[in-house]
Amino acid sequence: MGGSFIALLVYVDDIIVASDNSAEVSKFIKLLNDRFKLKDLGQLKYFLGLEIARSELGISICQRKYALKVLEDTGMLASKPVQFLMEPNVKFSKDSGQILDDPTAYRRLVGRLLYLTISRPNISFAAQVLSQFMDKPRVPYLTAATRVLRYIKASPA
Repeated sequence: MGGSFIALLVYVDDIIVASDNSAEVSKFIKLLNDRFKLKDLGQLKYFLGLEIARSELGISICQRKYALKVLEDTGMLASKPVQFLMEPNVKFSKDSGQILDDPTAYRRLVGRLLYLTISRPNISFAAQVLSQFMDKPRVPYLTAATRVLRYIKASPA
């Protein structure tokens, strides 16, 4: 009892240190710095597409910047927003519609949509449905993925 909790998140050469005890974090960072060359960037604000903000109420995570980047990369930044995520009564079939010539863009887009579900659970169902067709993506699936982007455009935060 009375011990501190320290969590480390390591991604390639980036490390996030989190704890309930700032004095212990300082000691731990000093220990690491004595053994390795470190660059302390201070309070966490942005990491792997996640924007982190602190307040008296707690910590909030947002992917607005990431969502806008996805829209920009796909050429959908100027698209007309929609209010509904998917067309009602739409049914997907593994063999309906033309197979995409290059499935890479579809797969990347669906992967990015899945990553967006960290802060956007409202798109989880659509992203999961679209991910079922990664092996042989077809035009109707890409159209549905584009609609998800237009939905995100309505509210990127």
